[in-house]
Amino acid sequence: MRLSLFVTCVIDQLCPTVGEATLALLEQTGCTVDFNPRQTCCGQPACNAGYEDEARQVARHTLDVLEGDDPIVVPSGSCAAQLKHYDQLFSADDPDHERALALAPRIHELSEFLVDHLHYDASHVGFEGSLTWHDACHTLRDLGVKDQPRQLLAQVPGVKLIEASECETCCGFGGTFAIKLPDLSVAITDRKLDEIETLGVDGIVSTDASCLMQLGSRLANRGSKIRALHLAEILTA
Repeated sequence: MRLSLFVTCVIDQLCPTVGEATLALLEQTGCTVDFNPRQTCCGQPACNAGYEDEARQVARHTLDVLEGDDPIVVPSGSCAAQLKHYDQLFSADDPDHERALALAPRIHELSEFLVDHLHYDASHVGFEGSLTWHDACHTLRDLGVKDQPRQLLAQVPGVKLIEASECETCCGFGGTFAIKLPDLSVAITDRKLDEIETLGVDGIVSTDASCLMQLGSRLANRGSKIRALHLAEILTA
């Protein structure tokens, strides 16, 4: 199968090893992976901040970059959700509205694509440790992805998956929310981490890079040994 990888700007600029792991994982399945180096940010920060003209400009560029028929895999749920809803940026009489509608069904969050389309079996993965899963807000509530990543982790022989009661609680990032309201942002993160640190896990896993950045930096600030890990890093261990 041929597909396109939309790596996201956060992964490209701040955690490129996650992008490399995602590429390696998809190639291990036998997929031919295309990556257009002209891709940029999906436009979510501008959109969330109310800069609709700027968001439309980014969206039009991305529609050009992702032109085609192949599936597009995104290793970050919030960016996948943004791409799926590009049509909301354009009026019905705008030609790019139809292009955005055509793009939406081609967009796939990584774990959803692995399970529902590639029927990936993770029983060969060599990672060992106890993990808990973080349901990122967009991944869970916008994309409806919940069972797929848990299914993959449960297949790994060396993984002990421990569910947190706060698994669906926001990580506290929220894009510019963390910048405008830092004290509240940290309080939300700490509420989540307070429970996770009682579970005795080695890592917290997600497929949203922004969440992992928020959780990982706060874990480091708290002096915790728990690591924030992307699902692709687990599956390529």
